[in-house]
Amino acid sequence: MAGEVDQMKGRMKQAAGDLTDDDKLKAEGKADEAGGKIKDAVDDAIENVKEGAQKAMDAARSATR
Repeated sequence: MAGEVDQMKGRMKQAAGDLTDDDKLKAEGKADEAGGKIKDAVDDAIENVKEGAQKAMDAARSATR
């Protein structure tokens, strides 16, 4: 969720930079948007690892019964 907020903030900064012809603001917006995408990718990877670990634990429990 935090990544989505950063992406939205970045798009807003880029739009404001376009309106005001402010290259620095546009660059900040692009950086914020990219950072948000990275946060989302990391969150997805963490969730996948957690799910995989849970499945492995469940399988190990089933095998020992």
